[in-house]
Amino acid sequence: MKIVSYETRAVCVPREPGPPVGGANVAPFVTLTLRTDEGIEGIGYAGFVSDVILKPLQELVNALTELVIGSDPMDIEAIGKRLRAVGGGSPEGMVTRASAAIDVALWDIKGKALGQPVHKLLGGYRDRMPCYASGFLWRTYDLEALATTGARLVEEGYTSMKFRLGGEKTPAAELERARVMREAVGDGVDIMVDINQGWDVNQSISIGRRLEEYGLYWFEDPTDHLDYPGLARIADALTMPVAAGEYHYGIAPFRHMLEHRSIDIVMIDLLRAGGITQWMKAAHMAEAFNLPVVSHLAPEILAHTMVAIPNGLTVENMPWSAALFQEVPAIENGEIILTDKPGLGLAWDLEALDAFAA
Repeated sequence: MKIVSYETRAVCVPREPGPPVGGANVAPFVTLTLRTDEGIEGIGYAGFVSDVILKPLQELVNALTELVIGSDPMDIEAIGKRLRAVGGGSPEGMVTRASAAIDVALWDIKGKALGQPVHKLLGGYRDRMPCYASGFLWRTYDLEALATTGARLVEEGYTSMKFRLGGEKTPAAELERARVMREAVGDGVDIMVDINQGWDVNQSISIGRRLEEYGLYWFEDPTDHLDYPGLARIADALTMPVAAGEYHYGIAPFRHMLEHRSIDIVMIDLLRAGGITQWMKAAHMAEAFNLPVVSHLAPEILAHTMVAIPNGLTVENMPWSAALFQEVPAIENGEIILTDKPGLGLAWDLEALDAFAA
Protein backbone atom coordinates (compact mmCIF):
# COMPACT_ATOMS: atom_id res chain seq x y z
CA MET A 1 0.00 0.00 0.00
CA LYS A 2 1.26 3.46 -0.93
CA ILE A 3 0.16 7.04 -0.29
CA VAL A 4 -0.80 8.48 -3.66
CA SER A 5 -2.58 11.79 -3.04
CA TYR A 6 -3.93 14.17 -0.45
CA GLU A 7 -6.22 17.13 0.07
CA THR A 8 -6.04 19.98 2.59
CA ARG A 9 -8.59 22.62 3.46
CA ALA A 10 -8.29 25.74 5.61
CA VAL A 11 -11.34 26.34 7.78
CA CYS A 12 -12.38 28.60 10.64
CA VAL A 13 -14.93 27.06 12.99
CA PRO A 14 -17.07 29.44 15.08
CA ARG A 15 -15.56 29.21 18.54
CA GLU A 16 -18.54 29.16 20.83
CA PRO A 17 -18.48 29.30 23.74
CA GLY A 18 -15.38 31.26 24.49
CA PRO A 19 -13.86 34.73 24.20
CA PRO A 20 -12.00 35.95 21.10
CA VAL A 21 -8.39 34.83 20.70
CA GLY A 22 -6.08 37.00 18.61
CA GLY A 23 -9.04 39.22 17.75
CA ALA A 24 -11.10 36.42 16.18
CA ASN A 25 -13.81 34.28 17.71
CA VAL A 26 -13.00 31.26 15.53
CA ALA A 27 -10.95 28.10 15.82
CA PRO A 28 -8.72 27.78 12.71
CA PHE A 29 -7.83 24.34 11.32
CA VAL A 30 -6.11 22.78 8.36
CA THR A 31 -7.84 19.50 7.55
CA LEU A 32 -5.88 16.74 5.82
CA THR A 33 -7.11 13.73 3.88
CA LEU A 34 -4.46 11.16 2.88
CA ARG A 35 -5.38 8.71 0.11
CA THR A 36 -3.78 5.36 -0.70
CA ASP A 37 -3.62 3.24 -3.84
CA GLU A 38 -5.95 0.73 -2.14
CA GLY A 39 -8.71 3.29 -1.69
CA ILE A 40 -8.22 3.72 2.05
CA GLU A 41 -8.29 7.30 3.32
CA GLY A 42 -6.98 8.70 6.57
CA ILE A 43 -7.80 12.06 8.11
CA GLY A 44 -6.11 14.42 10.52
CA TYR A 45 -5.79 18.11 11.20
CA ALA A 46 -3.45 20.84 12.32
CA GLY A 47 -4.79 23.88 14.07
CA PHE A 48 -5.59 25.62 17.35
CA VAL A 49 -3.50 28.53 16.08
CA SER A 50 -4.11 32.21 15.48
CA ASP A 51 -6.11 32.83 12.33
CA VAL A 52 -3.29 35.02 10.99
CA ILE A 53 -1.04 31.98 10.47
CA LEU A 54 -3.69 29.63 9.12
CA LYS A 55 -2.66 29.99 5.47
CA PRO A 56 1.08 29.52 6.19
CA LEU A 57 0.19 26.44 8.22
CA GLN A 58 -1.76 25.01 5.28
CA GLU A 59 1.18 25.63 2.97
CA LEU A 60 3.46 23.79 5.37
CA VAL A 61 1.08 20.84 5.71
CA ASN A 62 1.00 20.65 1.90
CA ALA A 63 4.80 20.79 1.66
CA LEU A 64 5.35 18.09 4.26
CA THR A 65 2.64 15.85 2.81
CA GLU A 66 4.33 16.02 -0.58
CA LEU A 67 7.31 14.34 1.08
CA VAL A 68 5.28 11.26 2.01
CA ILE A 69 3.76 10.60 -1.41
CA GLY A 70 4.82 7.08 -2.43
CA SER A 71 5.49 6.00 1.15
CA ASP A 72 3.96 2.98 2.84
CA PRO A 73 1.51 4.46 5.39
CA MET A 74 2.36 1.66 7.80
CA ASP A 75 5.89 3.10 8.18
CA ILE A 76 4.72 5.66 10.71
CA GLU A 77 7.97 5.98 12.68
CA ALA A 78 10.10 6.30 9.54
CA ILE A 79 7.80 8.94 8.07
CA GLY A 80 7.75 10.89 11.34
CA LYS A 81 11.53 10.94 11.59
CA ARG A 82 11.78 12.18 8.03
CA LEU A 83 9.29 14.99 8.67
CA ARG A 84 10.96 16.12 11.89
CA ALA A 85 14.26 16.35 10.01
CA VAL A 86 12.73 19.15 7.92
CA GLY A 87 13.13 21.33 11.00
CA GLY A 88 16.91 21.10 10.64
CA GLY A 89 17.34 19.29 13.92
CA SER A 90 14.99 21.68 15.75
CA PRO A 91 11.46 20.99 14.49
CA GLU A 92 9.54 22.71 17.29
CA GLY A 93 6.69 24.96 16.23
CA MET A 94 4.96 24.88 12.88
CA VAL A 95 6.85 21.84 11.59
CA THR A 96 5.70 19.79 14.57
CA ARG A 97 2.11 21.00 14.24
CA ALA A 98 1.99 20.22 10.53
CA SER A 99 3.61 16.79 10.88
CA ALA A 100 1.12 15.93 13.65
CA ALA A 101 -1.73 16.10 11.13
CA ILE A 102 0.06 13.61 8.90
CA ASP A 103 0.83 11.27 11.81
CA VAL A 104 -2.83 11.20 12.87
CA ALA A 105 -3.96 10.46 9.31
CA LEU A 106 -1.45 7.60 9.10
CA TRP A 107 -2.88 6.01 12.25
CA ASP A 108 -6.37 6.36 10.79
CA ILE A 109 -5.23 4.52 7.65
CA LYS A 110 -3.53 1.82 9.70
CA GLY A 111 -6.63 1.17 11.74
CA LYS A 112 -8.85 1.00 8.66
CA ALA A 113 -6.41 -1.29 6.84
CA LEU A 114 -6.32 -3.69 9.80
CA GLY A 115 -10.00 -3.38 10.63
CA GLN A 116 -9.27 -2.13 14.16
CA PRO A 117 -9.96 1.09 16.07
CA VAL A 118 -6.86 3.15 16.81
CA HIS A 119 -7.34 2.76 20.57
CA LYS A 120 -7.02 -1.02 20.18
CA LEU A 121 -3.84 -0.69 18.14
CA LEU A 122 -2.34 1.64 20.76
CA GLY A 123 -2.97 -0.63 23.71
CA GLY A 124 -6.62 -1.51 24.15
CA TYR A 125 -6.65 -0.84 27.88
CA ARG A 126 -10.36 0.16 27.93
CA ASP A 127 -12.99 1.73 25.69
CA ARG A 128 -14.32 4.56 27.87
CA MET A 129 -13.09 6.92 30.54
CA PRO A 130 -14.05 10.09 32.44
CA CYS A 131 -14.02 13.44 30.68
CA TYR A 132 -14.42 16.97 31.95
CA ALA A 133 -16.09 20.07 30.55
CA SER A 134 -13.62 22.59 29.20
CA GLY A 135 -14.06 25.73 27.13
CA PHE A 136 -17.12 26.96 29.03
CA LEU A 137 -15.88 28.94 32.06
CA TRP A 138 -13.73 31.91 31.05
CA ARG A 139 -11.91 34.77 32.74
CA THR A 140 -14.18 37.22 30.95
CA TYR A 141 -17.24 35.80 32.74
CA ASP A 142 -18.52 37.74 35.71
CA LEU A 143 -19.43 35.93 38.92
CA GLU A 144 -23.04 35.44 37.92
CA ALA A 145 -22.07 33.92 34.55
CA LEU A 146 -19.61 31.59 36.27
CA ALA A 147 -22.25 30.38 38.70
CA THR A 148 -25.02 29.86 36.15
CA THR A 149 -22.72 28.16 33.63
CA GLY A 150 -21.23 25.85 36.25
CA ALA A 151 -24.67 24.85 37.49
CA ARG A 152 -25.84 24.23 33.92
CA LEU A 153 -22.90 21.90 33.25
CA VAL A 154 -23.82 19.90 36.35
CA GLU A 155 -27.40 19.62 35.05
CA GLU A 156 -26.00 18.33 31.76
CA GLY A 157 -24.34 15.47 33.62
CA TYR A 158 -20.75 16.67 34.02
CA THR A 159 -19.09 15.66 37.25
CA SER A 160 -15.92 17.67 36.55
CA MET A 161 -15.12 20.95 34.84
CA LYS A 162 -12.38 23.55 34.40
CA PHE A 163 -12.44 27.28 34.91
CA ARG A 164 -9.77 29.96 34.53
CA LEU A 165 -8.10 32.33 36.95
CA GLY A 166 -5.36 34.90 36.46
CA GLY A 167 -7.30 37.85 35.10
CA GLU A 168 -8.18 39.69 38.30
CA LYS A 169 -6.36 42.64 39.83
CA THR A 170 -6.17 41.24 43.37
CA PRO A 171 -5.74 37.83 45.00
CA ALA A 172 -9.01 38.42 46.85
CA ALA A 173 -10.90 38.71 43.57
CA GLU A 174 -9.30 35.49 42.29
CA LEU A 175 -10.31 33.66 45.46
CA GLU A 176 -13.85 34.98 45.19
CA ARG A 177 -14.20 33.38 41.76
CA ALA A 178 -13.10 30.04 43.20
CA ARG A 179 -15.60 30.38 46.05
CA VAL A 180 -18.45 31.13 43.64
CA MET A 181 -17.54 28.16 41.47
CA ARG A 182 -17.47 25.75 44.39
CA GLU A 183 -20.79 26.96 45.77
CA ALA A 184 -22.40 26.81 42.32
CA VAL A 185 -21.50 23.19 41.56
CA GLY A 186 -21.37 21.67 45.04
CA ASP A 187 -18.80 19.55 46.81
CA GLY A 188 -19.40 16.46 44.67
CA VAL A 189 -18.04 17.99 41.44
CA ASP A 190 -14.34 18.07 40.60
CA ILE A 191 -13.10 21.55 39.66
CA MET A 192 -9.85 22.16 37.80
CA VAL A 193 -8.35 25.65 37.55
CA ASP A 194 -6.12 26.90 34.71
CA ILE A 195 -3.84 29.92 35.13
CA ASN A 196 -2.32 29.72 31.62
CA GLN A 197 1.13 30.75 32.91
CA GLY A 198 -0.30 33.97 34.35
CA TRP A 199 1.49 34.10 37.72
CA ASP A 200 5.06 34.05 38.93
CA VAL A 201 6.27 31.36 41.31
CA ASN A 202 5.61 33.31 44.53
CA GLN A 203 2.12 34.33 43.42
CA SER A 204 1.37 30.74 42.51
CA ILE A 205 2.38 29.49 45.94
CA SER A 206 0.74 32.32 47.90
CA ILE A 207 -2.61 32.29 46.08
CA GLY A 208 -2.45 28.54 45.51
CA ARG A 209 -2.32 27.82 49.24
CA ARG A 210 -5.47 29.86 49.77
CA LEU A 211 -7.21 28.17 46.84
CA GLU A 212 -6.73 24.78 48.44
CA GLU A 213 -9.68 25.28 50.78
CA TYR A 214 -11.96 24.94 47.75
CA GLY A 215 -10.78 21.39 47.05
CA LEU A 216 -9.53 21.95 43.52
CA TYR A 217 -8.76 18.83 41.52
CA TRP A 218 -5.67 20.34 39.90
CA PHE A 219 -3.79 23.64 39.50
CA GLU A 220 -2.85 23.99 35.83
CA ASP A 221 0.08 25.90 34.29
CA PRO A 222 0.48 28.40 37.12
CA THR A 223 3.76 29.82 35.77
CA ASP A 224 6.07 29.79 32.75
CA HIS A 225 6.15 26.31 31.23
CA LEU A 226 9.95 26.38 30.83
CA ASP A 227 10.61 27.16 34.50
CA TYR A 228 11.08 23.56 35.60
CA PRO A 229 12.62 24.42 39.01
CA GLY A 230 9.91 27.03 39.60
CA LEU A 231 7.16 24.54 38.85
CA ALA A 232 8.86 22.08 41.19
CA ARG A 233 8.83 24.69 43.97
CA ILE A 234 5.10 25.21 43.44
CA ALA A 235 4.38 21.48 43.37
CA ASP A 236 6.35 20.97 46.61
CA ALA A 237 4.59 23.86 48.36
CA LEU A 238 1.02 22.84 47.57
CA THR A 239 -1.07 19.81 48.42
CA MET A 240 -3.32 20.16 45.36
CA PRO A 241 -1.74 18.59 42.25
CA VAL A 242 0.04 20.76 39.69
CA ALA A 243 -0.75 19.93 36.05
CA ALA A 244 1.33 21.15 33.10
CA GLY A 245 2.76 20.12 29.74
CA GLU A 246 0.38 21.43 27.08
CA TYR A 247 2.84 24.09 25.89
CA HIS A 248 5.71 21.71 25.18
CA TYR A 249 6.79 20.64 21.70
CA GLY A 250 8.06 17.11 21.15
CA ILE A 251 8.89 14.68 23.93
CA ALA A 252 12.21 15.91 25.36
CA PRO A 253 10.64 18.63 27.57
CA PHE A 254 8.58 15.96 29.33
CA ARG A 255 11.78 14.23 30.37
CA HIS A 256 13.01 17.49 31.89
CA MET A 257 9.74 18.10 33.73
CA LEU A 258 9.61 14.56 35.05
CA GLU A 259 13.24 14.51 36.14
CA HIS A 260 12.77 17.83 37.96
CA ARG A 261 9.57 16.50 39.58
CA SER A 262 7.98 19.71 38.33
CA ILE A 263 4.43 18.40 38.07
CA ASP A 264 1.98 15.90 39.51
CA ILE A 265 -0.24 15.46 36.44
CA VAL A 266 1.18 15.31 32.90
CA MET A 267 -0.87 17.16 30.27
CA ILE A 268 0.06 16.35 26.66
CA ASP A 269 -1.09 18.26 23.58
CA LEU A 270 -1.64 16.29 20.36
CA LEU A 271 -0.29 18.85 17.91
CA ARG A 272 2.62 20.17 19.95
CA ALA A 273 3.75 16.64 20.80
CA GLY A 274 3.82 15.83 17.09
CA GLY A 275 0.83 13.53 16.70
CA ILE A 276 -0.34 10.24 18.17
CA THR A 277 3.05 8.52 17.89
CA GLN A 278 4.96 11.08 19.95
CA TRP A 279 2.03 11.64 22.31
CA MET A 280 2.14 7.99 23.31
CA LYS A 281 5.88 8.18 24.01
CA ALA A 282 5.36 11.08 26.42
CA ALA A 283 2.51 9.20 28.12
CA HIS A 284 4.61 6.09 28.62
CA MET A 285 7.42 8.25 29.98
CA ALA A 286 4.98 9.60 32.57
CA GLU A 287 3.98 6.05 33.49
CA ALA A 288 7.63 5.28 34.28
CA PHE A 289 7.50 8.15 36.81
CA ASN A 290 4.24 6.84 38.30
CA LEU A 291 2.28 9.91 37.14
CA PRO A 292 -1.17 10.19 35.53
CA VAL A 293 -1.77 11.72 32.10
CA VAL A 294 -4.50 14.03 30.85
CA SER A 295 -5.20 15.20 27.31
CA HIS A 296 -5.26 18.72 25.89
CA LEU A 297 -7.82 19.69 23.22
CA ALA A 298 -8.73 17.36 20.28
CA PRO A 299 -10.95 15.03 22.35
CA GLU A 300 -12.26 13.08 19.34
CA ILE A 301 -8.68 11.97 18.61
CA LEU A 302 -7.05 11.95 22.04
CA ALA A 303 -9.80 9.81 23.50
CA HIS A 304 -8.11 6.99 21.54
CA THR A 305 -4.74 7.60 23.18
CA MET A 306 -6.17 8.17 26.64
CA VAL A 307 -8.15 4.92 26.82
CA ALA A 308 -5.14 3.02 25.47
CA ILE A 309 -2.86 3.81 28.43
CA PRO A 310 -3.12 2.53 32.03
CA ASN A 311 -2.23 5.92 33.51
CA GLY A 312 -4.89 7.96 31.71
CA LEU A 313 -6.87 10.14 34.12
CA THR A 314 -9.47 12.18 32.23
CA VAL A 315 -10.12 13.57 28.73
CA GLU A 316 -10.49 17.30 28.17
CA ASN A 317 -13.79 17.73 26.36
CA MET A 318 -13.08 20.91 24.42
CA PRO A 319 -15.87 21.33 21.83
CA TRP A 320 -14.16 23.53 19.24
CA SER A 321 -13.18 20.78 16.77
CA ALA A 322 -16.40 18.75 16.97
CA ALA A 323 -18.09 20.64 14.13
CA LEU A 324 -15.50 19.31 11.67
CA PHE A 325 -16.95 15.79 11.88
CA GLN A 326 -20.19 14.02 11.07
CA GLU A 327 -20.18 12.66 14.61
CA VAL A 328 -17.77 12.46 17.53
CA PRO A 329 -17.50 9.99 20.43
CA ALA A 330 -20.57 9.99 22.67
CA ILE A 331 -20.47 11.30 26.23
CA GLU A 332 -22.66 9.57 28.79
CA ASN A 333 -22.68 10.12 32.55
CA GLY A 334 -19.44 12.08 32.44
CA GLU A 335 -17.59 9.46 30.34
CA ILE A 336 -16.42 9.57 26.74
CA ILE A 337 -17.15 6.30 24.93
CA LEU A 338 -15.28 4.84 21.96
CA THR A 339 -16.61 2.28 19.51
CA ASP A 340 -15.02 -0.52 17.49
CA LYS A 341 -15.18 1.43 14.22
CA PRO A 342 -11.89 0.99 12.31
CA GLY A 343 -9.35 3.78 12.49
CA LEU A 344 -10.39 6.91 14.32
CA GLY A 345 -14.06 6.24 13.60
CA LEU A 346 -14.38 9.79 12.26
CA ALA A 347 -15.49 11.32 8.97
CA TRP A 348 -15.41 14.92 7.80
CA ASP A 349 -18.65 16.83 7.65
CA LEU A 350 -18.08 18.12 4.13
CA GLU A 351 -20.97 20.56 4.25
CA ALA A 352 -19.55 22.07 7.42
CA LEU A 353 -16.08 22.33 5.86
CA ASP A 354 -17.61 24.20 2.93
CA ALA A 355 -19.43 26.55 5.29
CA PHE A 356 -16.30 27.18 7.39
CA ALA A 357 -13.91 27.64 4.44
CA ALA A 358 -11.29 30.31 5.10
